[in-house]
Amino acid sequence: MSLMKRSVAELIGTFWLVLGGCGAAVFAAGVPDVGIGYLGVAFAFGLTVLTMAYAIGHISGCHLNPAVSVGLAMGGRFSFADLPMYVIAQTLGAIAAAFLILYVASDMGLHKEGQATFQLAANSLAVNGYGELSPQGYGLTAGLVTEVVMTGMFLFIILGATHKQAHAVAGGLAIGLALTLVHLISIPVTNTSVNPARSTGPALALAISGEGKALAQLWLFWVAPIVGAIIAGVVYRIFEDETTA
Repeated sequence: MSLMKRSVAELIGTFWLVLGGCGAAVFAAGVPDVGIGYLGVAFAFGLTVLTMAYAIGHISGCHLNPAVSVGLAMGGRFSFADLPMYVIAQTLGAIAAAFLILYVASDMGLHKEGQATFQLAANSLAVNGYGELSPQGYGLTAGLVTEVVMTGMFLFIILGATHKQAHAVAGGLAIGLALTLVHLISIPVTNTSVNPARSTGPALALAISGEGKALAQLWLFWVAPIVGAIIAGVVYRIFEDETTA
């Protein structure tokens, strides 16, 4: 499969991840009495990865995440030469989804009397952040450590679930559930990134709409996930030498 076709699959897959996960958070998480809350949002993100794993896993590997691509490259599972195209495609897919969410959300409640309407704010669109943008007010250091550890563990699971000796059919399920668990742990801290593209889309959409705080904090959600992914890729290679012996 050509790099262009694989990259387009990554764009579509990352679009689905942000639309499904952030969309669920914006449209359904806080609805009175029937909202899905943190648990529902966590499962929404997990389900996006699970469904796309079976849709495009055979095409592009279903990374949907620059940190995953970096971690797989560090683990010897992906070509460094293909990284730029994958990262660009993933980021564009996330940006497109974020703007679609913003467009749909802006219509919220306008056609039914008494319904809450969408309020544009610094923490709208399920953006990632620390300090005042953290759902529970966690600071920069806590957010940094959480994102490094969560991404590292997520990549460690991906590397194990996609190993040639692992059960291929169950791989997507394991990875989807792993992302669900990561969100259950870290939504209160940073709103869970572990994915620089996922963070970039909502932050950019808000910045263009006049709310730039998330964009100012975006550096953390590129640095921390990539650091965690690199650590996981390096560490897993220690075990890979044993499992392939």
